[in-house]
Amino acid sequence: METGSPHSTGTTGDEAAGPVWTGLPPGLLRMRRLLLVVWLGLLALALGLLLGLLAGPGWAAFALLPLALMAWGWVLLGRNWRSWRYAERADDLLISRGVLWREETVVPYGRMQLVEVTSGPVERHFGLASVQLHTAAAATDATIPGLDPAEAERLRDRLTELGEARSAGL
Repeated sequence: METGSPHSTGTTGDEAAGPVWTGLPPGLLRMRRLLLVVWLGLLALALGLLLGLLAGPGWAAFALLPLALMAWGWVLLGRNWRSWRYAERADDLLISRGVLWREETVVPYGRMQLVEVTSGPVERHFGLASVQLHTAAAATDATIPGLDPAEAERLRDRLTELGEARSAGL
């Protein structure tokens, strides 16, 4: 299994020792934390102003609640980011995520029908892209968020190539 930082590529190349895990890049964590600070900071400011003007300065202290939520969210975003990882194996792709409820998705290359790379305006601003895998069963669709665009394209091309090779024998 993985040791070291969450964005390491694993400890060995030996498949028998376990899959070689790759974590998500730190840019995704920076983007999510910035969005948290912006939205909850604006909420705290608006709440403080409204309560201060309408109910009095004592009530403006309730504007500290979004700031406490921001601190809690900061920690949770870090834990969530560290929980995401993926591994390319010989016959399938593994995606693992979750802090309290661990979820591991196994997507066989031969079952992939479509591999998409998407990047919304905020993701593009931070230089990130997501890879979404569509399979024959809608319940097993999987996404790997926050990748470097070059890595997302490499992964898309590799998964598409392996998917075509595996499905040719069906």
